[in-house]
Amino acid sequence: MELIITEKDNAARRIADILSDGGASTERSGGVDVYEWGGRRCIGLSGHVVGVDFPPEYSDWRDVEPAELADAPVTKTPTQESIVNVLKRLAGEADSVIIATDYDREGELIGKEAYELVREANEDVPVSRVRFSSITENEVKSAFADPDDLDFDLAAAGEARQIIDLIWGAALTRFLSLSARQVGDDFISVGRVQSPTLKLIVDKEREIEAFDPEDYWELFADLEKDEASFEAQYFYLDEDDNEAERVWNEDDADAAFDVLREAATAVVESVRRRTRTDDPPAPFNTTQFIRAASSLGYAAGRAMSIAEDLYTAGYITYPRTDNTVYPEDLDPADLLDALSAQRDFAESVELLEGLDELTATRGDEETTDHPPIHPTADLPSKGDLSEDEWEVYELVVRRFFATLAEPAEWEHLRVVADADGERLKANGRRLVEEGYHAVYPYYGTDENHVPDVTEGEELAISDARIEAKQTQPPRRYGQSRLIETMEEMGIGTKSTRHNVIEKLYDRGYIENDPPRPTRLAMAVVEAAEEYADLVVSEEMTAELEADMTAIAEGETSLDSVTEESREILDRVFEALDESREEIGEHLRESLKADKRLGPCPKCGSDLLVRRSRQGSYFVGCDGYPECRFTLPLPSTGEPVVLDAECEEHGLNEVKMLAGRNTFVHGCPLCAAEEAAETEDRIIGPCPACNEEHGGELAIRKLQSGSRLVGCTRYPDCEYSLPLPRRGEIEVTDEYCEEHDLPELVVHDEGSEEPWELGCPICNYEEYRARRGLDGIDGIGPKTKEKLAEAGIKDLADLADADAEGVAETVEGVSAERVRDWQAKAD
Repeated sequence: MELIITEKDNAARRIADILSDGGASTERSGGVDVYEWGGRRCIGLSGHVVGVDFPPEYSDWRDVEPAELADAPVTKTPTQESIVNVLKRLAGEADSVIIATDYDREGELIGKEAYELVREANEDVPVSRVRFSSITENEVKSAFADPDDLDFDLAAAGEARQIIDLIWGAALTRFLSLSARQVGDDFISVGRVQSPTLKLIVDKEREIEAFDPEDYWELFADLEKDEASFEAQYFYLDEDDNEAERVWNEDDADAAFDVLREAATAVVESVRRRTRTDDPPAPFNTTQFIRAASSLGYAAGRAMSIAEDLYTAGYITYPRTDNTVYPEDLDPADLLDALSAQRDFAESVELLEGLDELTATRGDEETTDHPPIHPTADLPSKGDLSEDEWEVYELVVRRFFATLAEPAEWEHLRVVADADGERLKANGRRLVEEGYHAVYPYYGTDENHVPDVTEGEELAISDARIEAKQTQPPRRYGQSRLIETMEEMGIGTKSTRHNVIEKLYDRGYIENDPPRPTRLAMAVVEAAEEYADLVVSEEMTAELEADMTAIAEGETSLDSVTEESREILDRVFEALDESREEIGEHLRESLKADKRLGPCPKCGSDLLVRRSRQGSYFVGCDGYPECRFTLPLPSTGEPVVLDAECEEHGLNEVKMLAGRNTFVHGCPLCAAEEAAETEDRIIGPCPACNEEHGGELAIRKLQSGSRLVGCTRYPDCEYSLPLPRRGEIEVTDEYCEEHDLPELVVHDEGSEEPWELGCPICNYEEYRARRGLDGIDGIGPKTKEKLAEAGIKDLADLADADAEGVAETVEGVSAERVRDWQAKAD
């Protein structure tokens, strides 16, 4: 039996389908899908199924000094035991093994981990490696026809990164967290790549905060010819004889404006025409793909996630690549012919096939591992993809088209005119040849019309105006620009940069988009700069990246690089240990600053956003336990303190981050006072306790700002139904026959039509049925996918399921957790 090992289950399914010509069967073993056909079996891992960690004796943060981790041994342990167990069993039965993980440094390491697990089960089985850049029939079958060996040097480079990131991250994270007395779920995370990236963001914020705006003025006039007008701008020659439009002295600006306002005509001084060639873009590498996807509104992580799904489905090539030059064996004509079958692309293909010659553009970077990102000959239909997937797929297809298209051509017309001694200029542009813009509509092609005029011609001035302006601070890095900067500075790799940004968001170091650093982020960078500059040094990070490349190329060893990194970390701790108290105090103050709302109305101490032992957020007094004043916060989302301040109470407003459901809660004290002043509105009997105890349902406003329909006997009866946070609720005269409750209508200022919510019980039941498993806390997309594979696809399936059986089948889910979901479903 031949065993094939892929990086993920969806890749295993796809490869099995290709190699078996659609004839593979699926066997469920230990909660893992195994695909079988003709003496072959294929199993998908879940990325890394083995992780690096320290031995158990180093796990207690309080018993082990963080500096000890710099020299601690590193062990490997299974992180996905069910997959590991099935893999070993299959390997023990195998006559040969083929590793088909992704073809990059990380994929090679995952392949090596699989190799080691295979060797534990079967010392003598032959193991080979296949590599491909797209999961298409042609590439997969060609790769399996010509297997190779694992590249242990490339895998060692990935392993070195893994070990160094663990040692640096764990040691520094523990040191800063313990120094700031910030342990548990709210620990302060630090990382080898994460920290210099954070410094980039913090440095940009410092530039913005230090920026001192300057006043300047710009002047414009409308010139007319043949009843058509066009805008011209005032300019002058500065001391270096360069054209300048900004006037820095107000008196000078007013004097020029007076002339333009009084002038009736302007005489054309010069007319200059020129043609500019607009070359098509180079093929997509990872960074430029992320940049283009960003212009469509996709965050870096989301763009890469979609691209990886498209790759696994066989629709595009591998999305992690530095290459910007197509390989010689790529035949553009054949690929265009395949893409012509998709009617959305047929017109563009026809245009390209009409060219005299198909010559692709070339970028600056040419590598031999993966080609640039481009579509494959396997076409999806729109129905095969979600709306987001189709938009990203079309972007990749049209970039490929653009690289084969001809340059565009622009005609520029520059007119300079004199108005009583003051000079005006107008720049027109017109697209003469559409070129690649015809197939790649993502770049602006706006035209600016300036009519044909001749030198000496007199043009009427119909309007003159002056605009007072100020210089603007530097712009924050957008995610795509941040990734480009990381690439330029050698921070991270094409595979890790977008994940680093996601970690900074997850750890509360940055917020909003473009990313803005929190006060904690500023404090961590300040502490590192003052006491251990290497922690945020991009030079050191780039040097380690170069070392890992040297490992991949066989020029140095894993042990040599990791040992050198440990020595550097030892030196870092020599500086840190001397300043532990100062660092801790600095971080504690900054953590408070991020959570501070304003003065406590009871004792005057600071009110802070706090977290209970159960994980919920609330507002508490820094004077606790002497002062026990608290205010509730909404149960949905994670609170962020805004700069906006309540005029009545002097407290900062709070925003609740909850993905698409993010909302501004406002002043917590205002919300509490409003709730106290709002009377409950009785609407009918409580279905849970009315018959026995006479409980009634009422529309209630909570101090947290939420609204609900709840029982008047609370807390003895906890029956409740959610209501929207916004809008005026009207209780109508129409009643629900089933529940004897009035139908509700919500009037929201932001909506043109009122929302006919109806009976609150019926509405909630319809909502739960519509959302299904998505409506249960704790069931995210990945868990939902695992449950579906176990036959649980809706609430009815969940209610009928055996909790113990589900726990045995679905990895990472306990029976207790299943029972909790079932209770929520009921």
